[in-house]
Amino acid sequence: MKSELDKKKLIIKFAKKLNSTNLSPLRSGNISIRHTKNKEDGFLITPSGMKYDELKISDIVFVSLKGKYDKKNNKPSSEWHFHKDIYLYKKNMNAVVHTHSKSAVTLACMRKKIPAFHYMVAVAGGIDIKCAKYATFGTVELSKNIIKALKDRRACLIENHGQVATDKTIAAAFELAQEVEYLSSQYINCLRIGNPKILSKSLMSKVLGKVKNYKKGET
Repeated sequence: MKSELDKKKLIIKFAKKLNSTNLSPLRSGNISIRHTKNKEDGFLITPSGMKYDELKISDIVFVSLKGKYDKKNNKPSSEWHFHKDIYLYKKNMNAVVHTHSKSAVTLACMRKKIPAFHYMVAVAGGIDIKCAKYATFGTVELSKNIIKALKDRRACLIENHGQVATDKTIAAAFELAQEVEYLSSQYINCLRIGNPKILSKSLMSKVLGKVKNYKKGET
């Protein structure tokens, strides 16, 4: 069981990687890890409006699963609502990575899901990667839309916004966000040539069975 300090260090590490890997520029995107503080279940999350290369341990915010946080300190990311709901509805997920990565944003702005054009789409947990309906950022409505798109999935796109990935560890969630971005880029390239051939549900079912044993990053 990692300490609060260890989790905050991990959040800062991967928040900086959002910038260094070009998954999200400057202040965009956010990262959280499930955490229990003073016997209250919740999560640690990046603060609102701060550049990631300037983050300090004291900047990371704890938010309870009831949506409470210390208002005397930093405000949590404006997207804390959907982080909270992901932890509420997905009990086995312990980390969330939200990015505005270039190719994922492109598809999201075209309001396209990622179909089974490639078998690696299965790494997100299903036969496709859905695109959550648009709602204003930071709202309960957006959170509801994301939870719907994440049913039986670990990642989704968000219309006119970006993508979100979740997994058992922050390293695995970050890796999944990278995979979604790469798949988005590949799918866009396929669309430039024509209409890619989509794998059938039966073929993807076989892949999903194998993906369960796919190795994930550890923290």
